[in-house]
Parts: sequence; structure tokens; C-alpha cells
Amino acid sequence: MTKSSLQIKACAPDLFSYPKYWAECYGTAPYLPMSLAEMDELGWDSCDIIIVTGDAYVDHPSFGMAVIGRFLESQGFRVGIIAQPDWTSDEDFKRLGKPNLFYGVTAGNMDSMINNYTADLKVRNDDAYTPDASAGKRPDRAVTVYSQRCKGAYKDVPVILGGIEASLRRIAQYDYWTNQVRRSVLVDSTADILLYGNAERAMAEIAWRLSNGESIKNIQDIRGTVVVKSALPDGWTEIDSSRVDWPRELSSLQEAYGISPYEYIPEDECKSKQSESEEPQPLRIIPQPLQGKADIDRDKSFIRLPSFEKVKQDPTLYAHASRVLHQEANPHNARILVQKHGSRDVWINPPPVPLETREIDGVFGMSYQRRPHPSYGNAKIPAYDMIKTSVNIMRGCFGGCSFCSITEHEGRIIQSRSEESILSELEDIREKVPGFTGQISDLGGPSANMYRLFCKEEKAQANCRRLSCVFPGICKNLETSHKHTTQLYRKARAIPGIKKIAIASGLRYDLAVHDPEYVQELVTHHVGGYLKIAPEHTEKGPLNQMMKPGIETYYAFKKMFDHFSRQAGKEQYLIPYFIAAHPGCEHEDMINLALWLKKNKYRIDQVQTFYPSPMSLATAMYYSGRNPLKKVSYKSESLDTHKELHHRRIQKAFLRYHDPKNWPFLRQALKEIGRADLIGNGANQLVPADEPRQSKQKGATARPSQKYQKARGGQWDSRSSKPQKNRRKRR
Repeated sequence: MTKSSLQIKACAPDLFSYPKYWAECYGTAPYLPMSLAEMDELGWDSCDIIIVTGDAYVDHPSFGMAVIGRFLESQGFRVGIIAQPDWTSDEDFKRLGKPNLFYGVTAGNMDSMINNYTADLKVRNDDAYTPDASAGKRPDRAVTVYSQRCKGAYKDVPVILGGIEASLRRIAQYDYWTNQVRRSVLVDSTADILLYGNAERAMAEIAWRLSNGESIKNIQDIRGTVVVKSALPDGWTEIDSSRVDWPRELSSLQEAYGISPYEYIPEDECKSKQSESEEPQPLRIIPQPLQGKADIDRDKSFIRLPSFEKVKQDPTLYAHASRVLHQEANPHNARILVQKHGSRDVWINPPPVPLETREIDGVFGMSYQRRPHPSYGNAKIPAYDMIKTSVNIMRGCFGGCSFCSITEHEGRIIQSRSEESILSELEDIREKVPGFTGQISDLGGPSANMYRLFCKEEKAQANCRRLSCVFPGICKNLETSHKHTTQLYRKARAIPGIKKIAIASGLRYDLAVHDPEYVQELVTHHVGGYLKIAPEHTEKGPLNQMMKPGIETYYAFKKMFDHFSRQAGKEQYLIPYFIAAHPGCEHEDMINLALWLKKNKYRIDQVQTFYPSPMSLATAMYYSGRNPLKKVSYKSESLDTHKELHHRRIQKAFLRYHDPKNWPFLRQALKEIGRADLIGNGANQLVPADEPRQSKQKGATARPSQKYQKARGGQWDSRSSKPQKNRRKRR
């Protein structure tokens, strides 16, 4: 049996098994230093590692720079922080001197472009990760800018990228803000290596190898990393995914060309007169559809994705590449992915091995102050205020929602902390958070109710390539009992000084309905009148593209929610979230959703328009008009998407059909769509025929920033909210 037919569960060294660096003797810093004066107080003459971040430094396990910084400190390294530097020159990147080992660069807890712009391409006027929510403290494409500034400050110091912005831009990706495909951020940034996903394992090995004198250029084989190579290694097998259509049946290729289609050897690498022992083994190329027929050594094979140049010009190839990448996300069977950028190859190593419980406990159990750095004084940092009394109980999400990037970043395998670790953190909050009132704002993570849920069949998990464990239905191998979460809630409530625990993370109600005891516990003790859930839509078409359950599952959960609320003697309500303008969502779908909202007497204040974040499957749908949830080819059924801001605004307006400000716009839209029958005062109509006098208002709605609207081939007419075509051709 070949290695390609039997997967072996991936393993890794214990996270805390590496020898400590000599600087361990300095002990633990009260806060990781942000100035030379703080370094002097610690007795440091230099930093071994400097982390550059787009967020304000908050020493809390919900902030990436604190987690990685404290983890590296636990390995014995002296770690400094440069938070929200002035990026207009190199000088601020020298404020802590030259790092002995490397710069670590992150945009922060959010992608900088999503942080700086709304889904309508308007410039945001605040930043939750900045003192006093001040805007403009981080550049667009922060990872690229910071990396280049680090190289300008000390060109011989390695630069390592990490965080969600780098993670989701590790290959060629569609960029919503310029409406084009951009290169891997590793190429654009000129950094040395990129870490994707939760990076503790990769960071530990890189730091250890660099501290032992190894060159960053030789560190190319670590899981969860991306590197650039000028030449491919000898003796490897390339599984060619660069074509999605073939000119004829594959079985006829050998007859047509006189060679085996999966034994092709490039001519310039073949030396026919010399024995195989005298020459390195040439690269072996196998078309992806025939990989199952070949004997492949998984340890020396990789998948060739269509090049950056191809996916930039061919949306179908882009959708295909996206599908392949998402199918290679299981750390137990994922293969190396390679994508050519010009003359060089971006080499994407398999995902990191998930942390074991004892390891993730160690990460969350380090000496966090749980507060912003003292240099910020009394300034308010909204993101910190929101999470200062919340506890992250797990990592990962197996939901696989096509519009969400959590799975691409943290993976599908749930990494859960122990009860002891979580309860200890609750006690830490009670002791350390100033003014703590006994209220815990959340016990959750990417999902509220995936704690300690897992695949019951180890062999099945090792071979699985499903994009979701819960769509189109819940996998038979998935453990759905919430008993551990229910038990955790009960123990948490029993801690002295804890008065109330809210559950604010997103609830997978399609899982919850399989455990009534959990729903009863949640509804009775952890809902403060309202519970936010996300059905996202009511119509089957959009829900299938989102990989979300049907609306009937929402009804099943609502029935349980209402029952247990009455049983507890509480008047409580569900607050549903919905998305407008998702790929595959037609105006008729939004009309039906609006009618559903009216029938159920929902008047939504906060609405969400689909935001094409880098690397998500829904973004591939949006850009390509193809559906990467299925096999992609040039003959695949096309998928309708609404890219024009005018049509995106129409769909968003349907979610707020009740707002008089939207009535004139909706009347016009309904007439254009051919649904003028919905204009009137009837129970089955959406907007009144006449506008109330008091609701008439002057002035146009806010418009997208001119910078990014021009990139999308239109400019805004001062008389209308519709984009007008530029006379110049789009580049």
C-alpha cells in the first residue's frame, strides 16, 4: 500500500520541549518593552526578537502580539514590541535597536484593509484596536509596508510575517479594494518567510534554529510556513493542477503522444547517455486527475497550482486554485502547494499540527497582565474593553462557512483548553481586571459551542477532505454532545465572585439542536434577554453557497429556545443576523428575505453586506462567477454575483425595508426589478406607495472612497448614487 492511499496522523514535537535560550536568565518582564528605557530597566542591552504590530499593545491572550511575544519569552528570548509605528520612514522601526534574531511582523488582529474600509469601500472613521479609537494609525496593506520598513532599517535582519493578514494572503488572492488579483504577500513584502494559521509551533522551531546559527534561507521545511524558492528540489513528484480541462479522455493521451501522461520528464532535465545513479532524479510530473493511478511518495510530492499570472487573467483557474487550496487544509493529509510567481515558486508547506490540550493550556497560562501597556495612560481601546472579561476556550472551526476566513486561518480541527485552565483564567480575571463587577462577557471562541467536539474516527479524520463537518449535513463521525460545554458553564458559574456569564460568540444552532440539555443550560443561565444567532438567509440558493443550514433548522432551534425561556420564566428573544449581496444571491432572494422579516416582525438595525475577504471560497465565487464548492472547469455552471455597488446597495436596503430613508430607493429598485406589486401598504407589501412628509430628507447617502471606486471602473455622479462608467478603459 502506497503512502498516497493511507494517511498517517500528523505529529509534532511538544511545544515546550525546545531547549531554553540563554537569555532565560532575565526572567519574565512585567510588560514586553516598547522603549529603550524599559529595556534598560530590565537590564537588556538588546532584543533578540522584535514584534511589529498594527494594533496597540494589549498584554492579553486575545491579542496576537501578546500571545506570540509571551510564548517566545517563555522559550527564553528577549522580546520587544513596536506597536503602530510611524510607517512614513524607517526611523521608528529602529526604536528598540537592532534585533539579534529577527523581526516578527503582523498587521494585528484584523486585516488592515478590512480594518480601514467598509464593505461599501468607505474609509472607516475609527479603529477599535487603537487608543481612543483613533483612525489612521496603521497603513493600508500593513504587513507589506511594515516588512519593507524593517528591511530598510536593518537589511540583514530576517523578517518573518504572521497574523491573519499574512495568513489569508499567502497565495495569489483576489483583492476587493483594487478589483484585481494580487501576488502572495510574501513576494510583495520582500520578507523571508511567512507563518500562517496559529503560529506557535512554527515560531518555536524557527526561533530555535536561528538561535543555533542556522541561516533563514535554509529554513524551508517547517509546517505552517510559506517560502519562496528559485529552483525545485530534485527527485520530487509534481501533481499538476494547472489545467482544469483536458482536450480528450486522459486514457487516450498515452496512445496519442506515445508516452505515459503521468510519467512525463522535462526534456532539458533528461540525460539519456548517463546512468540514473550519476544524475539527480528529474522532476516527475503527473496530471492531477491521474494522481490516484500513480505510486506517489507523499513526503516528496507537491501540487502545482495555476501560476499567479494565470489566475490573474483567468477567473476559472482562480476558482479552481481556491478549491484545491481548501481541500488541502487537513494537517493529516495536506500536501505541499506550489504556485509560480514569475520565475520563482511560492512554496506552501502543509498546515501546522493542532496543539494538544496541555500545549494550548500552556499558551493561555502565561504571565499576561490582561491590560493595555501603561504608556497608553487612560486612553480607551475599544477592542480591549470588549474582551477584557471574556475567555477563549478553544481554537478552530469546522463549520466551513464559505464567506468566513476562520477556517482558512485556524483550521477545522478544534483545539480545546482544559477545564482547569479556563477556570483558572476566570479567577485571574477576577483578581487582575480593574473594576471587575463579576460579569464575564463571553466563554467562547470562533464558535460558542464547538468546545471538545471532535471526529470520532481517527482514520476518517486523517483522510477527510470535506470542506465542512456540518454541511450539507452533520457528518456521522462528528461528536455532537455538548456535555463538556454544559459542565464547564456550571463549574464557571460556581466560582466565587462570578455573578453572570454571557455567551457572545457565534452559536452553531444546527449543532445545538442535537443537545437539548445544552440549549436549556444556555437559555436558562447565559442569555440576558437577547441571543444573537446567524441564519444569514432564508432562501435555499444563497444558503447553499454560504454552506449554511436551511431555515427549517432555525425554526427548530427557535422552538427549543422559546420553550426553555418559558420554562425558566424569562422573556427572551432571538436576534438573527443576515448577509446581503452574497454570491449566488439574487434580488428575488432578498425580496423573499425582506418579506420573511416583515412577517416575523423583525426590524434589523445592523445589517451586513458580503465583504470579499482574501482567500475565502465566497470571494472566489465573487471574483470568478464559478462555484468552487464543486469541481471547477470551463464548462461549470456560472454563478451570478452582484459586484456593482448600486446592486449591492439594493440588497442591503431590503434588509432595512422598514427604514423610511430607504423607501424612495426601494421603490425605484422594485420597479426596475419588475416587482412594483410590493409597493403599497398591504401586509404582503414592503414599502408604502407614498413617502411620509416627515421622512423626506435632503442629502445623498455616504459614498465609497474615490480612491477605491476608481479602481473598480466607475466614478460617482454627484446627482446619483449609481456608479457611472469611466471613459478610460479598465486596466
